[in-house]
Order: sequence, then C-alpha cells, then structure tokens
Amino acid sequence: MAPLIEVRGLVNRFGDHTVHDDLDLDVYPGEILGVVGGSGTGKSVLLRSIIGLRQASGGTIRVFGQDLQELSAQDRSRVEQRFGVLFQTGALFTSLNLQENVALPLIEHTGLSRSDAEHLARMKLALAGLPAQAAWNYPSELSGGMVKRASLARALALDPEVLFLDEPTAGLDPISAAAFDRLLRTLRDALGFSVFLVTHDLDTLYTTCDRVAVLARGKVLVADSLEQVEDNPDPWIQDYFHGPRGRAAADAHQRLGREDY
Repeated sequence: MAPLIEVRGLVNRFGDHTVHDDLDLDVYPGEILGVVGGSGTGKSVLLRSIIGLRQASGGTIRVFGQDLQELSAQDRSRVEQRFGVLFQTGALFTSLNLQENVALPLIEHTGLSRSDAEHLARMKLALAGLPAQAAWNYPSELSGGMVKRASLARALALDPEVLFLDEPTAGLDPISAAAFDRLLRTLRDALGFSVFLVTHDLDTLYTTCDRVAVLARGKVLVADSLEQVEDNPDPWIQDYFHGPRGRAAADAHQRLGREDY
C-alpha cells in the first residue's frame, strides 16, 4: 500500500539547534498513527512541517504524491483542503459561535451560501458529539471537552482525507479523554480518513492507534505496531512503555479490550 504522506531525510533547525536530522516517516491510508517522544523531540514541529506551516531546513515531504513547496499557491491550497487540523489549544475564533467557526472554511473554500454552510456546520457539530444547542455557543462558554469536539468538527468541515491532531486530549479529565478517543476511532472507521496524532497520552495510544512512531535523537527510532514498539530495547522506549503509567495503560487495555474501552 502506497503511503499518503512520505517524509524523507527531514531536517529542522532553529539556529544552531537541530531538532530533526535525516528523519523518515510514512503515513498510510486509513491508519491512526500516534507520534510520541520526549519533550523537545519536535513532535509538533514535524506536524507543522508536514502541513506546510513550517519550511523545513532540508529533506522532502510528499503529501498525496506532491511536494507542497513545489506547488503554486492555488494548487497548494487545493491539497491543503484535503487536510483537517486540530491544534492543541483548539484555535477556535473567539468572536464566532461554534456554527460560524465550522461554517467558515465551508464558505471560504466551497462557495456555499452562509445558510447552507451553517446547516452543514450543525451536522459536523453533531457528528463530533455536541448537542444541537451548542451551535450558538461561543468558545468561552464551553468546557475543555466541548472545545476539543468543536475543534474536531471544524477539522472535519471539508471532509478531509488526513486528520492532524496535536495533543487532542491534553487538559481533559480521564472520562472526557476516553470519550474523545472512542469518538476518534468511531469516526475513522465510519469515514475512512487517516490520522496523524501527536500525543503523550498512553491511554490514547493503546485505545486508538494502529501504529506508533517514536521520535528521539532527531529521528524516528521505530514506527510499528504497539506490540513491536514495546519490545524495542531503546532505554527511552522501555521507560515510557514499561514504567508505572505505561503498565497501567497496557493493563487497562488488556482488561477491557479495545472495543469495550
């Protein structure tokens, strides 16, 4: 199966500090790929490089077989419309209600009337598990879990083929985080998109991800199933997956089963 995203020899530098050095990674159709690593390993930098928000210092990134940096502005915009992005803070427009937040990309990129765009926006909000009346709420009126769901609805507005999520469960209580994980997997199964998921949440890794990529020392140490990653002898991987929190997440997954989580 050909990858949707191919990263080859990626280099990212900030002054004299090198974050990525000859990094390779693939993302395949329909999979949920979890990206983990210690603080400063450049998980979010990698995400931003792939979606074109950061110009890499070297290497190539091909998305849907195309290098975004080589495309005209118009062609690049067309490719970017096949992405959906959920940033860590949600990044909703605070002056717009949820319906308007989700309708905005529809109006901007599809030429729909405001009425039709807002109708579709309400459908996306419902798809993300929000009650109908939430459409008229403003971000400041929402709980953290509702903000994440509203941001997910906006990321899904244009029916993306790849969804990029940056720490989607950060700041959520365990119940809300588990509900978000179940929602993500349900939507992936129903809609068939791929997911590039930056996270540090071990429960999220065990309940949602098909593969896990571990960043360290500027590279991807391993990108494989959780079972294979857990067996990697690298000290950081062993500490991460076999420390107290890793064992607890693995035990919970084995006890409940993915389908019941």
